[in-house]
Amino acid sequence: MGVGGGAAGAGVDPERCRFPYCVVWTPIPVLTWLFPIIGHMGICTSAGIIRDFAGPYYVSEDNMAFGKPVKYWKLDPNKVYSCGPNAWDTAVHDASEEYKHRMHNLCCDNCHSHVALALNLMRYDNSSSWNMIKLCFLSLLYSKYVGMGGFVKTWLPFILFLGIVLTVSLTLHLR
Repeated sequence: MGVGGGAAGAGVDPERCRFPYCVVWTPIPVLTWLFPIIGHMGICTSAGIIRDFAGPYYVSEDNMAFGKPVKYWKLDPNKVYSCGPNAWDTAVHDASEEYKHRMHNLCCDNCHSHVALALNLMRYDNSSSWNMIKLCFLSLLYSKYVGMGGFVKTWLPFILFLGIVLTVSLTLHLR
Protein backbone atom coordinates (compact mmCIF):
# COMPACT_ATOMS: atom_id res chain seq x y z
CA MET A 1 0.00 0.00 0.00
CA GLY A 2 2.48 2.70 1.10
CA VAL A 3 5.96 3.25 -0.17
CA GLY A 4 7.48 4.08 3.19
CA GLY A 5 10.29 6.46 3.92
CA GLY A 6 13.96 5.93 3.98
CA ALA A 7 17.23 7.74 4.32
CA ALA A 8 16.64 9.42 0.96
CA GLY A 9 13.38 10.94 2.20
CA ALA A 10 14.71 12.00 5.58
CA GLY A 11 13.56 15.61 5.63
CA VAL A 12 13.04 18.97 4.02
CA ASP A 13 16.20 21.07 3.56
CA PRO A 14 15.36 24.44 1.95
CA GLU A 15 19.00 25.59 1.94
CA ARG A 16 19.95 22.65 -0.32
CA CYS A 17 16.59 22.84 -2.16
CA ARG A 18 15.67 19.31 -1.08
CA PHE A 19 11.99 18.64 -0.51
CA PRO A 20 11.39 14.86 -0.38
CA TYR A 21 7.81 13.78 -1.09
CA CYS A 22 6.70 17.38 -1.58
CA VAL A 23 4.85 19.58 -4.01
CA VAL A 24 6.79 22.83 -4.33
CA TRP A 25 5.69 26.29 -5.47
CA THR A 26 7.35 29.50 -6.56
CA PRO A 27 5.91 32.83 -7.76
CA ILE A 28 5.78 33.76 -11.43
CA PRO A 29 6.89 37.39 -11.91
CA VAL A 30 4.05 39.77 -12.85
CA LEU A 31 1.37 37.03 -12.84
CA THR A 32 1.80 36.29 -9.10
CA TRP A 33 2.15 40.01 -8.40
CA LEU A 34 -1.40 40.48 -9.68
CA PHE A 35 -2.85 37.15 -8.49
CA PRO A 36 -0.81 35.82 -5.54
CA ILE A 37 -2.42 32.38 -5.54
CA ILE A 38 -1.16 31.70 -9.08
CA GLY A 39 2.39 30.41 -9.38
CA HIS A 40 4.68 27.70 -10.70
CA MET A 41 4.52 24.18 -9.25
CA GLY A 42 6.76 21.14 -9.23
CA ILE A 43 6.86 17.73 -7.56
CA CYS A 44 9.84 16.18 -5.82
CA THR A 45 11.19 12.65 -5.76
CA SER A 46 11.78 10.70 -2.56
CA ALA A 47 15.31 12.15 -2.55
CA GLY A 48 13.91 15.68 -2.82
CA ILE A 49 14.90 16.31 -6.44
CA ILE A 50 12.50 18.84 -7.99
CA ARG A 51 10.83 18.02 -11.32
CA ASP A 52 8.78 20.75 -13.00
CA PHE A 53 7.15 21.18 -16.38
CA ALA A 54 9.01 24.36 -17.28
CA GLY A 55 7.97 24.91 -20.88
CA PRO A 56 7.06 23.21 -24.14
CA TYR A 57 8.55 19.71 -24.26
CA TYR A 58 10.78 20.41 -21.27
CA VAL A 59 10.70 19.07 -17.72
CA SER A 60 13.53 20.46 -15.63
CA GLU A 61 15.35 18.71 -12.85
CA ASP A 62 16.44 20.71 -9.79
CA ASN A 63 16.17 24.02 -11.63
CA MET A 64 12.65 25.40 -11.33
CA ALA A 65 11.66 27.71 -14.15
CA PHE A 66 11.01 30.74 -11.92
CA GLY A 67 13.53 30.24 -9.15
CA LYS A 68 13.85 28.33 -5.92
CA PRO A 69 10.68 27.18 -4.17
CA VAL A 70 9.19 29.58 -1.65
CA LYS A 71 6.51 27.12 -0.45
CA TYR A 72 6.28 23.37 -0.07
CA TRP A 73 3.48 20.94 0.72
CA LYS A 74 4.79 17.80 2.41
CA LEU A 75 2.84 14.74 1.31
CA ASP A 76 2.66 11.37 3.08
CA PRO A 77 4.37 8.60 1.07
CA ASN A 78 2.23 6.06 2.94
CA LYS A 79 -0.80 7.39 1.03
CA VAL A 80 0.53 6.07 -2.29
CA TYR A 81 -1.71 3.26 -3.48
CA SER A 82 0.20 2.18 -6.59
CA CYS A 83 1.91 -1.17 -6.52
CA GLY A 84 5.55 -1.81 -7.20
CA PRO A 85 8.87 -0.73 -5.79
CA ASN A 86 9.53 2.99 -5.59
CA ALA A 87 5.95 3.82 -6.63
CA TRP A 88 6.40 7.52 -5.78
CA ASP A 89 9.57 7.95 -7.84
CA THR A 90 8.19 5.86 -10.69
CA ALA A 91 5.08 8.05 -10.91
CA VAL A 92 7.14 11.27 -10.84
CA HIS A 93 9.43 9.85 -13.54
CA ASP A 94 6.57 8.64 -15.74
CA ALA A 95 4.70 11.95 -15.47
CA SER A 96 7.90 13.81 -16.37
CA GLU A 97 8.53 11.58 -19.37
CA GLU A 98 4.96 12.15 -20.57
CA TYR A 99 5.30 15.91 -20.25
CA LYS A 100 8.54 15.93 -22.25
CA HIS A 101 6.26 15.28 -25.23
CA ARG A 102 3.65 17.96 -24.50
CA MET A 103 3.21 21.56 -25.50
CA HIS A 104 2.92 23.92 -22.51
CA ASN A 105 -0.35 25.83 -22.23
CA LEU A 106 -0.68 28.43 -19.47
CA CYS A 107 -4.38 27.74 -18.88
CA CYS A 108 -4.96 24.05 -19.63
CA ASP A 109 -1.84 21.87 -19.68
CA ASN A 110 0.81 23.33 -17.41
CA CYS A 111 3.04 22.66 -14.40
CA HIS A 112 0.01 21.97 -12.18
CA SER A 113 -1.20 19.36 -14.69
CA HIS A 114 2.20 17.67 -14.59
CA VAL A 115 2.04 17.38 -10.79
CA ALA A 116 -1.58 16.16 -11.02
CA LEU A 117 -0.56 13.42 -13.46
CA ALA A 118 2.17 12.22 -11.09
CA LEU A 119 -0.31 12.08 -8.19
CA ASN A 120 -2.87 10.28 -10.37
CA LEU A 121 -0.30 7.73 -11.52
CA MET A 122 0.66 6.93 -7.94
CA ARG A 123 -3.01 7.08 -6.87
CA TYR A 124 -2.08 9.41 -4.05
CA ASP A 125 -4.64 9.34 -1.23
CA ASN A 126 -6.38 6.56 -3.21
CA SER A 127 -7.49 9.10 -5.81
CA SER A 128 -7.06 9.41 -9.54
CA SER A 129 -8.94 12.69 -9.82
CA TRP A 130 -6.13 15.15 -9.16
CA ASN A 131 -6.26 18.25 -11.34
CA MET A 132 -4.75 21.74 -11.44
CA ILE A 133 -7.66 23.42 -9.62
CA LYS A 134 -7.65 20.88 -6.77
CA LEU A 135 -3.86 21.21 -6.48
CA CYS A 136 -4.01 25.00 -6.47
CA PHE A 137 -6.44 25.15 -3.55
CA LEU A 138 -4.95 22.29 -1.52
CA SER A 139 -1.49 23.75 -1.97
CA LEU A 140 -2.81 27.12 -0.85
CA LEU A 141 -4.24 25.51 2.30
CA TYR A 142 -1.45 23.10 3.25
CA SER A 143 1.79 24.61 1.96
CA LYS A 144 4.37 26.09 4.29
CA TYR A 145 6.69 28.95 3.38
CA VAL A 146 10.39 28.06 3.43
CA GLY A 147 10.96 31.27 5.38
CA MET A 148 9.91 34.87 5.77
CA GLY A 149 11.64 35.73 2.50
CA GLY A 150 9.31 33.39 0.61
CA PHE A 151 6.27 35.03 2.16
CA VAL A 152 7.57 38.50 1.27
CA LYS A 153 8.47 37.44 -2.28
CA THR A 154 4.92 36.17 -2.77
CA TRP A 155 2.84 38.90 -1.13
CA LEU A 156 4.83 42.18 -1.12
CA PRO A 157 4.45 42.93 -4.87
CA PHE A 158 0.69 42.32 -4.63
CA ILE A 159 0.34 44.55 -1.56
CA LEU A 160 2.36 47.31 -3.25
CA PHE A 161 0.25 46.99 -6.42
CA LEU A 162 -2.95 47.07 -4.36
CA GLY A 163 -1.68 50.14 -2.48
CA ILE A 164 -0.94 51.96 -5.73
CA VAL A 165 -4.37 51.10 -7.15
CA LEU A 166 -6.13 52.24 -3.97
CA THR A 167 -4.08 55.46 -3.79
CA VAL A 168 -4.79 56.35 -7.42
CA SER A 169 -8.46 55.40 -7.07
CA LEU A 170 -8.93 57.48 -3.91
CA THR A 171 -6.99 60.40 -5.38
CA LEU A 172 -9.14 60.45 -8.51
CA HIS A 173 -12.33 59.96 -6.53
CA LEU A 174 -11.63 62.84 -4.16
CA ARG A 175 -11.10 65.37 -6.99
